[in-house]
Amino acid sequence: MANTEKPGIPQWFRDREVIVTGGTGFMGKVLLAKLLSCCPDIKTIYTIIRDKKGIPPKARLMNLMKEEPFRFLRENQPERLKKLVAVAGDTTSDGLGISPPDIELLKNVSVLINMAANVRFDLPLKTAVNMNTRGTANVLAFAKQLKKLDSLVHVSTAYCHCGEATLEEKYYPVPISPEETMKLVEETPEDVLSSMTAKILGDQPNTYAFSKSLSEDLVQRSGLPTGIARPSIVVGSLKEPDAGWVDNLNGPTGLLIAAGKGVLRSMLCQPDNYVDLIPCDMAVNATIALARKVGLEKPKRPIFVNLTESRENPITWRRALDTGKKHALANPFSGPLWYPGGDFTTSKIYHLFIVFFLHTIPAYFLDTLLRLTGNKPFLVNVQARVTNGMNLVHYYTTKEWIFKNDNLKALRENLNPEDKENFFMDIRVIDWNDYLLTYILATRKYCLKDDPSTLPRARRVFAILYVVDLAVKIAISLLLVWFVYSCFFSSQMVVSTTVEY
Repeated sequence: MANTEKPGIPQWFRDREVIVTGGTGFMGKVLLAKLLSCCPDIKTIYTIIRDKKGIPPKARLMNLMKEEPFRFLRENQPERLKKLVAVAGDTTSDGLGISPPDIELLKNVSVLINMAANVRFDLPLKTAVNMNTRGTANVLAFAKQLKKLDSLVHVSTAYCHCGEATLEEKYYPVPISPEETMKLVEETPEDVLSSMTAKILGDQPNTYAFSKSLSEDLVQRSGLPTGIARPSIVVGSLKEPDAGWVDNLNGPTGLLIAAGKGVLRSMLCQPDNYVDLIPCDMAVNATIALARKVGLEKPKRPIFVNLTESRENPITWRRALDTGKKHALANPFSGPLWYPGGDFTTSKIYHLFIVFFLHTIPAYFLDTLLRLTGNKPFLVNVQARVTNGMNLVHYYTTKEWIFKNDNLKALRENLNPEDKENFFMDIRVIDWNDYLLTYILATRKYCLKDDPSTLPRARRVFAILYVVDLAVKIAISLLLVWFVYSCFFSSQMVVSTTVEY
């Protein structure tokens, strides 16, 4: 009797050649390392890399392999790194900008994972569409040339249809076609396009969400065996390559650092709303499992999977922020600008009041002191960046969505026991208190380059700043009391003088 049992993930990837776009990104480098470490018989992983700041693709790949996600491989399985090959190219170019010899090199590829994207929310519409939408169109066109392609996974975002209160694992039509949009941004002058952007976006909050929704439409109509992975807010890893590992300042990490450094003292937020977080390694594991599922089933239409927490292990903004604040005060960052303080609020007026008096005025005051002492001012620019960043995320911190993730649950439950352990994606196992502590410690280590040995000194600095902060608050309170008293006393004098007259 023939064995009809489906192969596990490492078995399915055996002898396969894989293309990964966006391999130098946050999730991309974790995915490359995971495939190499847990799929030992994979044949080759090609990653499309463009020249950047004069550094050629092969040199960029060598630099990439020196980073933390590849440390275990470097120390224990260095021979596997030889399976990782850089291919010069750019997803924004026709044919991905790949040379004819490299096209021949890629002819046996059977899996393509498209992670290339620019995740900035404030990109001009033309830039976002060219990078995220046209880039996806180019990847799909190239994929159709791969005669042995069994599986294509496109990494999207759970927030690409923000006008929906409940986001299911299905296709959502777009109000304007990707082709029409790409033609529009190509033919319209930048200034005119800028004035039209709000109308074009419709109910989408930014050009990132808009361009990613158009990308999904292209994948839906591609006719290829595809899966669409939609991660929610991707945060530091749970386990791999290291507990809490993160290497960029996007999203919650940037907010965490700004608050921990004392430059963010107010956040416009609905604190009792649930925030949907997924650790980077869990999102990567689910993406790899989805590639296998697509390859086994060869669907005519994309398999949509929301890589989301979806109330399986819920956490509110209030709990996340309070817990993060507790651990950040116990494990302070080096070089704080002020003692961390402040809180979240639902009032826009109060938020603006706090920003003006506790962000803007102190920044100008301290920059003036820096100028007078012959130092270079920088706080006004820092506060401007912080304010701009907060304005971009307010949409997400003041709204709430329900994400359905039945396909994700089925994906993890249908894995064999060994794959469930190696490609873990069960968010129910996370203890948020422990996770947020490791996240903060990893942020110190990997983003701020703060060695653990700096903690004692950082705690001493925090103790001093606490006293200074308290003294300033007392001084301001006394000044306000004096001001109110003076105003009251002056008014009484006026009344008394008037009566006597």
